Amino acid sequence: MYPELMIIPMREELTRAGITEARTAEDVDSALAKSGTTMVVVNSICGCAAGKMRPGVRLALQHTTKPDQSVTVFAGQDREATERARSNFGGHPPTSPSIAIFRDGQLVYLMQRSAIESSTAPAIAQELTRAFEAYCATPAA
Repeated sequence: MYPELMIIPMREELTRAGITEARTAEDVDSALAKSGTTMVVVNSICGCAAGKMRPGVRLALQHTTKPDQSVTVFAGQDREATERARSNFGGHPPTSPSIAIFRDGQLVYLMQRSAIESSTAPAIAQELTRAFEAYCATPAA
């Protein structure tokens, strides 16, 4: 585990964008129990989180269509919360960073580390906005 003081800026990069921290398993359960869409961002200290994932998420959240709520867990720091979040990722292997979208508590989208580390922040944002349109848009009446 890294000293908390060291990772505060990494946490704040997402919380300043309006993403709520889920620091416990109960926080994750509460977020996923809400109706609508929830984005879960597994944050990390790694370079691909810093240079690609966090900036890509921030860019995507500027889009008109976005999840009803967004939460973040920090891998290696908030272990219980991270394990609980990953337990909802449908048996996919755990990776950090990663980004999931849930609709009414059910996983509908997952971007794993392999896709993140091979992309750029703008490409991640573009892919996330596509996912937001597909999974978070309000259906027409």
